[in-house]
Amino acid sequence: MSNRIPDEKVELIRRSSDIVEVISDFVQLKKQGRQYIGLCPFHGEKSPSFSVSPDKQLYHCFGCGAGGNVFSFLMELEGLSFIEAVKKLGGRANIELPEITTHETSSGGPQETMRSAHELAAKLYYHVLMLTEQGSEGRTYVKDRGFTKEQIEHFQIGFAPDRWDALVTVLNKRNFSLDEMVKASLIGERESKEGYFDRFRNRLMFPIWDGQGNVIAFGGRTISDEKPKYLNSSDSPIFHKGQTLYGLHLARPSIRKEGVAVLFEGYVDVIAAWGAGMTNTIATLGTALTEDQAKVIRRNAETVTICYDSDKAGTKAAFRSAAILEQVGCVVKVAQMPDGLDPDDYIRTYGANRFKSDVIGASLTLMSFKMRYLRIGKNMQNEAERMNYIEEVLTEISTLSRAVERDHYLRQLADEFSLSLDALKQEQYQIFRANRKQEPYQAKSEARAPKRKSIEAKKLLPAYQNAERYLIAHMMRDVEIAELVQERIGGEFNIDEHQALAAYLFSYYGEGHEADPSQFVQKLQDEKLLRIATELAMLSLNEEYQEQELFDYMKLIETYPKRVQIQQKELEMKREKDPLEAAKLLMEINRMKQELQ
Repeated sequence: MSNRIPDEKVELIRRSSDIVEVISDFVQLKKQGRQYIGLCPFHGEKSPSFSVSPDKQLYHCFGCGAGGNVFSFLMELEGLSFIEAVKKLGGRANIELPEITTHETSSGGPQETMRSAHELAAKLYYHVLMLTEQGSEGRTYVKDRGFTKEQIEHFQIGFAPDRWDALVTVLNKRNFSLDEMVKASLIGERESKEGYFDRFRNRLMFPIWDGQGNVIAFGGRTISDEKPKYLNSSDSPIFHKGQTLYGLHLARPSIRKEGVAVLFEGYVDVIAAWGAGMTNTIATLGTALTEDQAKVIRRNAETVTICYDSDKAGTKAAFRSAAILEQVGCVVKVAQMPDGLDPDDYIRTYGANRFKSDVIGASLTLMSFKMRYLRIGKNMQNEAERMNYIEEVLTEISTLSRAVERDHYLRQLADEFSLSLDALKQEQYQIFRANRKQEPYQAKSEARAPKRKSIEAKKLLPAYQNAERYLIAHMMRDVEIAELVQERIGGEFNIDEHQALAAYLFSYYGEGHEADPSQFVQKLQDEKLLRIATELAMLSLNEEYQEQELFDYMKLIETYPKRVQIQQKELEMKREKDPLEAAKLLMEINRMKQELQ
């Protein structure tokens, strides 16, 4: 057993892992020139500032500064250690690795163990449902519910037998720490602390996966009258209900292809929709949609169709979810279910084709849904309630960014209530202006600040600093340029971080490595240097540069300290009251300027 992964194996895995393919599992990327762009997974944004370079095998976010190669992406996004990231990508590329001693993987040990235990539990429940006498009641239930064999296999549906120790016994035999399994929310511990018990009993079991298809939790649906009807795993070190979407890893290819995700409230609806031929469906886990879940959806799809139950609670949840999805930049539609039916019921009653055409295909625009929602509970014959409704709708219309949309819904309102279109437009504009005045000035300026600051920072960089940036960018791509720089100016860069990067580059090439920005970045331990190096590696450079261009950069770098001295002397001369001393300073300044020529 080795205590490390050989460097050549790490390098083989890096070269075998296309960064665009790996990141596409998490972020919806679109080709733009030679790069791919998408929404940054490391901070919330509505406009894409996250760039991935297939040529350099690097990523960089121009918003938050995150950057690195394929290993650092997984480490930062999933909280993996370097070894875990290498192992994960090695498995993805079907590259065998030596076993690693425990001390090297201890940081992620418990979580890996929890995932393994969940995989084992999923296999156990599936086996019980399909092949054992204990699963007969479960088989009867899935048959009555109309689940097909294909649905059961695709979603790995299982059954937890009506026993207190079925899973406990299996985990104990496989030498899993039962205390860890309690933390993983797989089993419970008796109050007397004298034993453990299965959390799920006599329930149809639905594995819940993370975005990459690892089982991290379960949802259990009772087949009797036991309460609660649905029971989900509690949050654990590997499962966070408010960040997880059911079926995302299964639906992602279709979502990417169609550009649309259909969002349900529960996993049974996803399974029913899949059976109806809809493979771009996902669900929350029995709780309201969170901002974290909405951001995950936005990274994978531009348009979201919400399909919740038609009851009062479902309609209210759809309204709230629509607002969250709209806030993160999604185009939102809302499907309307007939009263008393959920998606699963509708599909079993009316069939797949009607569900796709009459429900999903007839989805409302978000504004149309809001207009219907705001009518709920109001008596349109009552003048006060009617006027209140009109004002609420005008408030919503005033938030629309496109003039054609505003005009469309204002005309609807005018026609329905026989009102003057001009009057409605005037009222809507007054509401718009009033709301703008109520917004805190600080919040508006802060919201705009990051983008403006980023642009200004790049425009206002002094010439010597730009010279250092572009020179290092060239050095990362060409060994000969690095050698030329080392010979002429060595590490005499004026910015400390640039000086450090130059030193690392000289050392990197000194070890016999070829020019490879992704490999170089991998060797940087300092996070700040890694981000700067990634940003410089992603700079657009003139591929047909002249050697004089490099010499000009180096001259700017070399002469910068002298220019600073000249500026200081000029300030001294301005302050000097003695004409004779001022003349001496002028002579010295002229001499220093001549030396720069």
